[in-house]
Amino acid sequence: MKAPVYVYYQLDNFYQNHRRYVKSRDDKQLRSKAAENDVGSCSPEDYTPNDMGHKPIVPCGLIAWSLFNDTYKLTSNNKDLVINKKNIAWKSDQNGKFGSDVYPKNFQAGGLIGGARLNESLPLSEQEDLIVWMRTAALPTFRKLYGKIETDIEVNDVVLVIENNYNTYEFGGRKSIVLSTTTWVGGRNNFLGMAYILIGGISLLLAAAFLLLYVMQPRPLGDPSYLSWNKNPGSLR
Repeated sequence: MKAPVYVYYQLDNFYQNHRRYVKSRDDKQLRSKAAENDVGSCSPEDYTPNDMGHKPIVPCGLIAWSLFNDTYKLTSNNKDLVINKKNIAWKSDQNGKFGSDVYPKNFQAGGLIGGARLNESLPLSEQEDLIVWMRTAALPTFRKLYGKIETDIEVNDVVLVIENNYNTYEFGGRKSIVLSTTTWVGGRNNFLGMAYILIGGISLLLAAAFLLLYVMQPRPLGDPSYLSWNKNPGSLR
């Protein structure tokens, strides 16, 4: 596989599009330090427990709380492959949706840990794993970018070690890792290909049906003498 090789994690039967899950975040809090206490839509991950001071959680909400936390280590020919986790998020998200002055606070501090912890010394705009995860998926099976390998690799010689942290067993989910490359037309996407073929086939059938209908029962042309400007030519002056 020619570099860059993109490393994705794939989750099945994970409904990031659930209404309550999607709403469990606060965009103002993610953008601005001044909105640290804006946690109204983040319940139950809005404040720390009372015995821990009842402090606002940054970032709050179920989406951030459930951040994917499996880790991957790949080796090829007995050499570790470096997975670059920089520049994996959309720049528009980094610059417009996550503040450079907003730092994690009280995150994963409760008794129930949902996923990965965040580095409290880095602003949210630099926590690209979080930014990628916070762009919720529309379907229950989805892939998200984990990182990039910037050297050529031989697939048959790759050894993968997974630190299995993320609990998908409780909801009957499944996890996968995907290595992929891109071409000038983008990455592999079977859904788009099938959708284009299906829509093209339906369009072709409709075109043939309308053509056949026109040949068998042609529509008679209208009589131009009934046009208003032909019936009253003097009215055009």
